[in-house]
Amino acid sequence: MEAPRTVIVGDDPLARAGLASLLADRNDVAVLASLSPRERGTLAALHADVVLLDAAAAEPDDLREIASALPVVAVVTGEAQAAEVLAAGARAVVFRDAGADRITAALVAAARGLVALEASLSAWLRPPAPSTGRDVEGLTPREREVLALLAEGLANKTIAQRLGTSERTAKFHVESILGKLGAESRSEAIVIAARRGMIAL
Repeated sequence: MEAPRTVIVGDDPLARAGLASLLADRNDVAVLASLSPRERGTLAALHADVVLLDAAAAEPDDLREIASALPVVAVVTGEAQAAEVLAAGARAVVFRDAGADRITAALVAAARGLVALEASLSAWLRPPAPSTGRDVEGLTPREREVLALLAEGLANKTIAQRLGTSERTAKFHVESILGKLGAESRSEAIVIAARRGMIAL
């Protein structure tokens, strides 16, 4: 495959310029343009293969619209943001400290229709565990409330305050949700729930 034709999208012009500079001298990726999310309507005319998105201030609706047209590689600050962009349709995720090699590898993978995640997020690619009768439908109404609060990024203490219960009880509910969804972390649980239509991010 030829070097993927890439468009860099982001709200911060300096961040876009930094990404463009990082990839400027490579022959395995071709940067076509740098756009703000508000200019996404011009993407089709550029005939790009993939979008490199600075997710720092990206709106989920912007990402969903872009991802409906082209594969998106999102540059994120951490696991929580990774969960959000994956739920919104990103095909690959790299952290902000990723170098040119890792970013390019993600762009090539996404352009080929593959999913690419940082190593620390690789557990999210596991196939769902076989149903044991304690899966999605097994969540209690209270657990669904807690799941919605998890999606807001709330800590156990804040969840407990919202629900008028103890922090220990909130922690119990969170652990139960992770077990039923087959998730190893809160962020992974959010991604799984979003993909199954249980929550909207």
